[in-house]
Amino acid sequence: MSSTKSPDEKYSGFTAEERAAMKEHAREQKKAAARRGASKAEKEAAAEQDVLAKIAEMPDADRALAERIHEIVKTAAPDLAPKLWYGMPAYARDGKVVCHFQSAEKFTSRYATLGFSDQAALDDGAMWPTSYALKGKELTAADEQLISALVKKAVG
Repeated sequence: MSSTKSPDEKYSGFTAEERAAMKEHAREQKKAAARRGASKAEKEAAAEQDVLAKIAEMPDADRALAERIHEIVKTAAPDLAPKLWYGMPAYARDGKVVCHFQSAEKFTSRYATLGFSDQAALDDGAMWPTSYALKGKELTAADEQLISALVKKAVG
């Protein structure tokens, strides 16, 4: 069987950022396994503390956005549970991530991202956005209203 790549093309594998995210995910899974004997309320409180600690580690601009996103999501969809997902603050229903915040620093991007998974009920015809770029330290009132509306729609 021959390869379609030329001899000069080499698969470089995952980026350092992608490998770091996978390692964070493995640590998150180990932490979750260690909490198996805890009550649901204890698990949820610990997961939220993990999210808040991750947000606190972020650079100023990302931290300001992540804190605001956290507040908006908790207000718009209080039934979503905060949790870490590949080292990112995420919000899940029944353990499945609906939306997440990705800091600009995480993958050395020029902007942070608010993303929605396939669990989000955002379907609109044959095509719709699943992530939104967030730039700067502050969201406008209109930005916050849009995020709140998206989160509410995402949870149905």
